[in-house]
Amino acid sequence: MKLPAAAILLGVGGLIPFAVCGFLAVATVDPFATTWLLALIFYGGVILSFLGGVHWGLALSDARTDLPADSDPAGQNRLRFGLGVLPSLIGWAAAFATVAIGPEVALAVLIGGFAATLLTETRLQRRDLLPSGYLWLRWGLSLAVIAILLAVLVLRLMGEHIGSGLTSG
Repeated sequence: MKLPAAAILLGVGGLIPFAVCGFLAVATVDPFATTWLLALIFYGGVILSFLGGVHWGLALSDARTDLPADSDPAGQNRLRFGLGVLPSLIGWAAAFATVAIGPEVALAVLIGGFAATLLTETRLQRRDLLPSGYLWLRWGLSLAVIAILLAVLVLRLMGEHIGSGLTSG
């Protein structure tokens, strides 16, 4: 399956807030750095929720309307619905960790969430539960997001953050 150009363009465009917020979170002074760091973390949580929603959409579009509602012999749609909720919960956990523990923990949670979502989607593709062209886009976008989040986390842990507003250590 060839992905529509709009999906590719919008997917790549979705990297812009990660790159801009990530850069400004480490390159500006507080309170601006803190604001950009929060924007980065919250945007990451929103995007994780979006990735979960993809699986709900696939499960809903794949469900046959002429079958009873509880008919899903392979359990694949129940699996998709369940997996579709997890990225949202991870995104929420990152947002909560920002205020409860610290932004560095939130960044680590997001990194783990994007990696886990990517690996899960890879397994789903092997079971033919995802469109074939989708996975290469997810790999490219997810690796870029993980690299940005990891760079921000490492720089903050190394003390390269100019400000000190939300640092947890």
